[in-house]
Amino acid sequence: MSDSPSAAPVVLDLWCELECPDCHQALSDVHALRARYGDRLEIRLRHFPLEKHKHAYAAAQAAEEAVVQGKGWPYIEAVLARTAALSRAGEPLLLEVAGELGLDAEEFDTALIDGRHLLIVDADQAEGKAIGVTGTPTYVIGDERLDGGRSQEGLRARIEEIADRLLAGRD
Repeated sequence: MSDSPSAAPVVLDLWCELECPDCHQALSDVHALRARYGDRLEIRLRHFPLEKHKHAYAAAQAAEEAVVQGKGWPYIEAVLARTAALSRAGEPLLLEVAGELGLDAEEFDTALIDGRHLLIVDADQAEGKAIGVTGTPTYVIGDERLDGGRSQEGLRARIEEIADRLLAGRD
């Protein structure tokens, strides 16, 4: 029966910001987790722009526009691959990446001007603060928060351990 609780994926929230080099490093873990679990694990990017990165807030809004245009994760990964360039170039890089992916860069520009995605970014950041997120990347799976901002060593194994336990509990 497709409506059974076991059909729902385990959710992994990844609190991230697109100007963060540590979040770029976390992508290899995201790819490995997707390969291992497929649709049994839903990985959700949650925005947590840090004040020390002046273009992170605009990048979070641009990522939401990419979601609307149907290429959220490809856009997120393309921007994360260029964190140093984003630090230097700012918003022009966000529009350039949109164009490279065949997205409507003009609509990205308009979205950054009119602030249509501000509420999503602000809500994510407020929720992150409420649950104790202080840096990026931070993972939340089940009822556990794992901070990858200091060290990502061993995090994927810990996430897999929790995911395996949660998935096993559904059988």
